[in-house]
Amino acid sequence: MNQNQLLEIGKKLLKEKNIDEAELKAKKILEFVLKQSRSEFIRNSLMEVSNSNKEEYEKMLEQIIQGKPLQYITNHQEFMGLDFYVDENVLIPQPDTEIIIEETIKIIKQIIKNEVKYKKVKNSKNKIKILDLCTGSGAIAVSIAKYIQEELDKLQTKELKYEKEEIQIIGSDISDKALKIAEKNAINNSVMVQYIKSDMFKELSNYKFDVIVSNPPYIETEVIKTLSKEVQNEPIIALNGGEDGLDFYRTILINSANYLEENGYVLFEIGYNQGKKISDLWKTLKDENKCNLDIITKEPIKDLAGNNRVIILKR
Repeated sequence: MNQNQLLEIGKKLLKEKNIDEAELKAKKILEFVLKQSRSEFIRNSLMEVSNSNKEEYEKMLEQIIQGKPLQYITNHQEFMGLDFYVDENVLIPQPDTEIIIEETIKIIKQIIKNEVKYKKVKNSKNKIKILDLCTGSGAIAVSIAKYIQEELDKLQTKELKYEKEEIQIIGSDISDKALKIAEKNAINNSVMVQYIKSDMFKELSNYKFDVIVSNPPYIETEVIKTLSKEVQNEPIIALNGGEDGLDFYRTILINSANYLEENGYVLFEIGYNQGKKISDLWKTLKDENKCNLDIITKEPIKDLAGNNRVIILKR
């Protein structure tokens, strides 16, 4: 049986099982099994497939039918134009999250351009510190580290010189397994990120950050049961935001000011339907003097699909 024939069998099987993007997944898996790029697969389409590769392909198709995400099979997800290793211990980075990275980089540039802040950094040898809270695969921290140097290069003048070594990026997570994956992704993408095991802010008492960015768990506990098989196969610890989906936002709103420099920023990703809930939560905490942050986004920043996605606060 040649590659094309095996591919057609895979497509048909996944379509019969009503798998989304059946053709794409059937092709991606076969390319992965055969260790071929797309162009190589086309060139070798009539090449015979060994029995062992055929059996491996069939096993992976069955995993897809059982709800295992394609990315966990191939251990690959593209995000922000970068290649990330993922497995069952971390969430799969999604395009919706790219907007929070773009907004974080804008704020870092704003901090650097601030002459008072700049002189303070240069004179005291302090670094601008960025925290990626609940880092997971490290997608946010790694992407910021990768692209901030390009932005710094655009800012360089005789009066303003700033190097990437003067920006410290830290990623924290409660999961040892997630942190190992995050470290792997930093190395694979040739960036420097420091990772710390911490249950939210518990192990970060020695730090003050200029920016805290987070894509925390925010799905309501009961809602998780209604999600697709693929999503339910992602780590529950990274999905479950508690009964109302707001547990982690409460912790961030109440505690983050203690870990921020004066005029520091907090950015967090939210669910498409959480804008008002979080605004109401923030107002309640402010009224109770439990939150020392101000929301500076009049409305949540929207992602490319037009959904509410990012809220920015400032100390």
